[in-house]
Amino acid sequence: MSYYNFEEQPNPAAEDEHYMRLALEEANKAYVAEEVPIGAIVVCKGRIVGRGYNLTEQLNDVTAHAEMQAFTAAAQTLGGKYLKDCTIYVTVEPCVMCAGASYWMQVGRLVYGATEPKRGFTSRGAKLLHPKTILKAGVLAEECGALMTRFFANKRG
Repeated sequence: MSYYNFEEQPNPAAEDEHYMRLALEEANKAYVAEEVPIGAIVVCKGRIVGRGYNLTEQLNDVTAHAEMQAFTAAAQTLGGKYLKDCTIYVTVEPCVMCAGASYWMQVGRLVYGATEPKRGFTSRGAKLLHPKTILKAGVLAEECGALMTRFFANKRG
């Protein structure tokens, strides 16, 4: 007889996919608004505390990235500027600015979907993250990348 109930054990991969799907919902909001379709969700201890999508065109602000929107919402929800116990899920690899913001907010974990070889922070070096931040890449990468590909194909077409 087993003393463990394996159905109740956490499944980190399934959890990451669940929250990335919610980030994709945010990215779809950006897509509909004709913004670059990137979405982000901040989760703290199993609770969504922030969400956002790109608003750079609507706000006429180059810093209004999905991550920045989600970080601001999370900080307001939690009543503090540090996100040590939080995970941010973002559909596309963050840029240098957003990786830097995650450094200053001391994000506990950063999970992203599609890589961004031209503007993603890893092209500049992963040392942009806080030393205690855990990084996971490639969650639902195909779905996240397909949304970006479709958006830019429609822009060019």
